[in-house]
Amino acid sequence: MARAEATRADVRTSEPPRLRAFRRAGELFRHRELIGNLTGKELKVKYKSTALGVVWSMLNPLLYLVVFWLVFTVFLPSGIPDFAIYLLSGLLGYTLFSTGLQGATSSVVESAALVTKVAFPREILPLSAIGASLVNFFYQFVVLVAFMLVIGHSFLGPQLVLAPAALAVLLLFLTAIGMGTAATNVRYRDTRHLVELSLIAWFWVTPVVYSAQLVLGRLGPVADGFYLANPLTAVTLSFQRALYGYQHMTDGTPVLPDAGITWYAIRLGMVALASLVILYLTWRAFFRMSGDFAEEL
Repeated sequence: MARAEATRADVRTSEPPRLRAFRRAGELFRHRELIGNLTGKELKVKYKSTALGVVWSMLNPLLYLVVFWLVFTVFLPSGIPDFAIYLLSGLLGYTLFSTGLQGATSSVVESAALVTKVAFPREILPLSAIGASLVNFFYQFVVLVAFMLVIGHSFLGPQLVLAPAALAVLLLFLTAIGMGTAATNVRYRDTRHLVELSLIAWFWVTPVVYSAQLVLGRLGPVADGFYLANPLTAVTLSFQRALYGYQHMTDGTPVLPDAGITWYAIRLGMVALASLVILYLTWRAFFRMSGDFAEEL
C-alpha cells in the first residue's frame, strides 16, 4: 500500500516514462503551428514598442562590422582582402548560434506562466527561441547578399552548396546544446550566466575575425586537431568558403584552408554526426527533467 502511494507521488507528468525519439518528433511536428505562433510571439515581444523593429537585428552585425573593420583594417591590419565580407560571412552564423543558445537557455524559465498552466511538449519552448533567431539570421543574410551584389563580389559557384549545409548543421548543433542548457537552467539558474561567459570565449576560438591559417600549423598537429574539433570552426569556415570564396592575404597565405569543397563537407558531416549523438543525450535529459519543470519554476 505504501509502495503504491509512493509510486503515485512520483508521477508528476502524463508523458511516457522514456523518450521515444521518432514518436516524439512526430508529436512535435503535429504541434508545428504552436511552434510558429510562439516564434512569432518571441519576435513581437523582442521588438515591441520599438521604432525600427527587425532593423535592430541587422544593426547588431553591422556594429560588429564597423568596430572590427576599424581594428583589423585601420589600427591592426589583418591582411585579409575584402575583410567586411569575410567578417560578415562568419559572423552571421556565430550570431545565430549565440542568440539562439541564449534564447533557448532562458526559454523555459521565461515561459513559467505557460509551463505551469498548459500541457504541451516542453521542447517547443527552446525550439521557438531558436526559430526566432533563425528569422533574424535570414534578415541579416539578405543584407549580406545585397552588400555583396552592390560591391560586385562574386559568390556564385559550386561552393555555394556549403551555405545551406552549414546552416543545417549549425541548427542541429544549436538544438542539441540548447536543449541541454534549457533544462539545466530550470534547476540551476547560474546556467544562463555560464552560457554567456562561454560564448565570449567560444567567439575567440572560432575563426570569425581572424584567419584560421594564423592558428593551423603553428602549434602542431595535435593542437590543429583540437582547433578543428570545435564544431563552430567547421561551420564558420564553410560559410566563409561559400560566401567569401578563396582568396589570399597580402603575404600570399590563403585566407581559408587550401582544400576542396569535399574537405569542408566532410567536416560538416562529422559535426552533424556528433550533434546527433549530443542531441539524443540532451533531448533525453530534457524529456526526463521536464516532468519537474512546473514544480521548480
